[in-house]
Amino acid sequence: MNLPTWGYKQLAEEIGDPSGCVAVGMEGTTSYGACLCSYLMERGYDVFEVLRPKREKRRVGEGKTDGIDAEHAARAVAAGKGIVPKSHNEWVEGLRALTVARSIHVNIMTSVSNAIGSLLVSAPERVRTKYRPLKGASLYRKLGSCRPNAEDDVAGPLLASLRALARTWLELDEKAGQLEGAMHRLIEANAPALLQVKGCGTVNAAELAIAAGDNPERIPSEASIASICGVSPIPASSGKTDRHRLNRGGNRQANKALHMIAVSRMSGDERTLAYMAKRKSDGKTKREAMRCLKRFIAREVYSTLRHPMRLKYARGEELAAMRKSLSLTQQQIALELNVPNVRLSEIERDVCPHEEIRREYDRYLNAKMSASKGLDSP
Repeated sequence: MNLPTWGYKQLAEEIGDPSGCVAVGMEGTTSYGACLCSYLMERGYDVFEVLRPKREKRRVGEGKTDGIDAEHAARAVAAGKGIVPKSHNEWVEGLRALTVARSIHVNIMTSVSNAIGSLLVSAPERVRTKYRPLKGASLYRKLGSCRPNAEDDVAGPLLASLRALARTWLELDEKAGQLEGAMHRLIEANAPALLQVKGCGTVNAAELAIAAGDNPERIPSEASIASICGVSPIPASSGKTDRHRLNRGGNRQANKALHMIAVSRMSGDERTLAYMAKRKSDGKTKREAMRCLKRFIAREVYSTLRHPMRLKYARGEELAAMRKSLSLTQQQIALELNVPNVRLSEIERDVCPHEEIRREYDRYLNAKMSASKGLDSP
């Protein structure tokens, strides 16, 4: 038995039999205490996470020791302030690792991109003129293939540096894409319904799944997921003024995911635009209306997290298989439905939902399948 496990066993013996233990309160169940939390839960203990009390919340003159902290944790659990911890032994933990790696790659890409931009701003005019029309990946590919003149003491070292940075960016971009692909496959296999939430891509779906954990059943209600994601309304009324303010707490990554979903819907979804217009007509500011919208999205996400395999519409690969079994091409169906061929391609590859077109596509294929079965029957 290794040393940490031996220590966990000793602690469990000190606590006693799980049947005689009401609950165990712990700090840091998602970090340094994750292994101990899993160990105790596997042996039947009811473990709850407790938050470390703020310095101003401690009584003056009380002090701080491990014993005092343990007493605070026990009292918090006894008062019903404990939180059911996330488990760390299923697919979400693997998704979290992929998300961390991708995030690091993206952050470094941002730093490299900023460095390239700053070097080009102060570059000689002949260099700036050559690369000014290019942006983004096109610029980096061009810089990555440039050939610096070793005899030019000014532009030579500059282009050599830009080429090295551009190649670094391109390599990071490729690796980040591979990590995002692995994230998509993991979500597709375990929670495909998340990817069917309107405006929710792979990265946003990953952040929401990580916030819920491997055991989303620990979240008892829609209000709880809204609080976890930091979109629950906080009363800020005074006198005759009745209003709510933005929540600055909760999981900020999950909050960002809900924000990006809201921004995506506001860019073109008619229902969302009508909802925002109604909220503004009620006297709310744009920020307050967005808070209401994110609370609405959190309700939809909660239902999806509790039923991760319940799909709203058929997957793209299923539609592609049906189409091929009918010996039809995308172009033929696009003409029948009066939609661009590229939309059907994006649907089959699950690049973009196109919910209305997808429903029509699904209905059309099912009608064709029923008709073909009717013709084949004696």
